[in-house]
Amino acid sequence: MRYFGATLPRPIDLTRVLSRGLEIHPNHTALVTSDGVWSFAELDEKSTAYGRGLLKSGMKPGDRIASLLPNSSKLFVHYIGVKKAGLVSVPLNYRYTSFEIEHTLKASGAAAIVYDTNRSADVDAGDAAQALTLRIPCDPDQKSGADEFETIAASGGDTPLPEIDPNAPMTMFFTSGSTGPAKGVTHSRRTLEWMVTSAARSYQLAPDDVFMAASSCSHIGGFLNTLASWSEGATVVAPRIADPEGQIKLMRQHRPTILLMIPSAFFIFERHSHVKPVDFTSLRLVSSGGDKVPKQLQQEILDKIRLPIDEIYGMTEIGLSHANPSSGLVKFGSMGRVAPGYMAEVRDDDGKPVGTGVEGKLFVKFPGTTIGYWGRPDATAEVYDEDGWFDTGDVVKVDEEGYFYFCGRKKQLIIHNAYNIFPQEVEDVLLEHEAVAAAGVIGVQDLIHGENVRAYVTYKDGVARPSAADLIAFVAQRIGYKAPEEIIVLDEMPLNPTGKVDRVALKRSAAERSNADVS
Repeated sequence: MRYFGATLPRPIDLTRVLSRGLEIHPNHTALVTSDGVWSFAELDEKSTAYGRGLLKSGMKPGDRIASLLPNSSKLFVHYIGVKKAGLVSVPLNYRYTSFEIEHTLKASGAAAIVYDTNRSADVDAGDAAQALTLRIPCDPDQKSGADEFETIAASGGDTPLPEIDPNAPMTMFFTSGSTGPAKGVTHSRRTLEWMVTSAARSYQLAPDDVFMAASSCSHIGGFLNTLASWSEGATVVAPRIADPEGQIKLMRQHRPTILLMIPSAFFIFERHSHVKPVDFTSLRLVSSGGDKVPKQLQQEILDKIRLPIDEIYGMTEIGLSHANPSSGLVKFGSMGRVAPGYMAEVRDDDGKPVGTGVEGKLFVKFPGTTIGYWGRPDATAEVYDEDGWFDTGDVVKVDEEGYFYFCGRKKQLIIHNAYNIFPQEVEDVLLEHEAVAAAGVIGVQDLIHGENVRAYVTYKDGVARPSAADLIAFVAQRIGYKAPEEIIVLDEMPLNPTGKVDRVALKRSAAERSNADVS
């Protein structure tokens, strides 16, 4: 069966992403970060100057320019200025190691990088940075006065901005590399325009909205939601990630109407001792995505603020393809219905559509899906079928009302005694236990059973810790044979650059432990 989202109008023009705000309230707040507040007019003027400065410095349309910055005003000035200059932005996760920075610079063929001076040692550690034609160190907190970023922005004069081919590359995101070295997911201006237009419709954005994107805007989620908000003349509040104190401060000062966080960050934020129910009273929508939203988090948010979490689903390659409705029925555990402009199918291993309630692989079709993995036509060909449908690699099921449910990644499936077990389902139940702060589940090879389920957990402070046997029994009472055979307690749960539980690191730890046992 094929599922359709609402029809979309013609997509917005991203070269004029601030135009709606400039037309209706140019002096209204467009952006709030920990380092300042910017109006639409100020953001437009500064980004234009910065774009001209990049061209004056020798950059040419089509050149790739990487950024290694936390959420800050300079990051957003950079994004808009790069688009105006016809360059290709390559956002790097601020948590990247020197090895990951080196890989992405080489893989993207970047000609330049703008980076936080606090990360200079990591940028300089590799050969790729040394070969760049332009390096722009800067102070995103604006504590040191003028820096190279400001010099660039002041140097452009009246350098003309180019006409931009809507089908040429505009942005290149690097995936978290959960199944190998990170690939450069490339989007054109046109594919981004379709994604932004759909997201704005999904959130029902309006000029009086204040969207608090409490996630890294170097990833598709924060990036996309920022552009969608500006396309409707709304305000964006972008606090630093992993900074609950700063997030609380900005939330109280600017009273967002929409709050978006990934589940792991949401747990930390809403359990913070300084967070009060009154802090949430301005919200009309609470949203979360990037990973399956645990039942425990859903219940805690509902108990605290009387608003359900609107779970969403998306990927760097396809944008926001599913969402619970901003107004209407929200189903706990569901990632919602097909977003405006998208089509979706659930297929079995033979590529045939399955019926409601049957698990299968999710395929989507949308004018805004990626134009390909940079320099990897082989990898691009693997994810598209002959009719242009994108294979997400995720296993889902659909109910009778068209609500989709995330079951897990096909590649992370654990096969135990010929039964399929998805790590997320086991993690979800573990997080229901009052003592568990974080959980990660993997499969480990077993001669008899194929794979056994191993769970890694961290515990909350000040709560009585259950024994491994008691915790296994707790899970078994709820999901039976899917319960882990083994529990390993960690002091800290490894997270990948996007803030999700790093199952690759857990797999590596399991292999090292196995090798140690053999020796």
